[in-house]
Amino acid sequence: MSKLRLYAVRHGETAWSAERRFAGARDVPLADAGLRQCEAVAQALAGQAVAAVYASPLERARTSAEIVAKPHRLAVQVEPAFREMAFGAWEGLTREEVAARFPDAYDVWRRAPHRLALAGGERLDEVAARVAAGLAALTDACAGRTVILVSHAIVTRLLVLEALGLGLERLWTVDASPAGITEIEFEPGWATVHRMNTLTHLEGAAR
Repeated sequence: MSKLRLYAVRHGETAWSAERRFAGARDVPLADAGLRQCEAVAQALAGQAVAAVYASPLERARTSAEIVAKPHRLAVQVEPAFREMAFGAWEGLTREEVAARFPDAYDVWRRAPHRLALAGGERLDEVAARVAAGLAALTDACAGRTVILVSHAIVTRLLVLEALGLGLERLWTVDASPAGITEIEFEPGWATVHRMNTLTHLEGAAR
């Protein structure tokens, strides 16, 4: 029975993530701290027999993936299915600014994220559908191998919810910090989460 071992990594820190701004579909570069975090991820995963490294097309994920892929001498494969959720007019705003300008919608996002519908943005179920399709394609292409996927906070959370068989309303029960490593093993009809959002590799990464 072929298994897929997936290391799901959130991209390193950006200026926007440090300021708790919604980045969504925007291209935001890694901060210097994020580059150092990704070097730490690369070192942590260097000993794994990795067959492929995939990334979201957004710059912060692609750059992170290129750093993580270096020890394995692998080219990064860009997969649009794993791009971050688009947040429309919220992009570029801090959590506090969104809460002040869009209080009702932000309350829905915090209490029932699966019910949020933003003009110019994506619904959570739409994102979950494309992530699930991307995961199915990745599983078919890389069965029996170990793969690294560098993506985003919402995408990583959705991968964990899928593995655990939990609904989208449980989004906030999962965390996904910058440069956190989540390890999931997928096999037909089953998935095992071996670790979730581990950060111990970052202890030596100076900010």
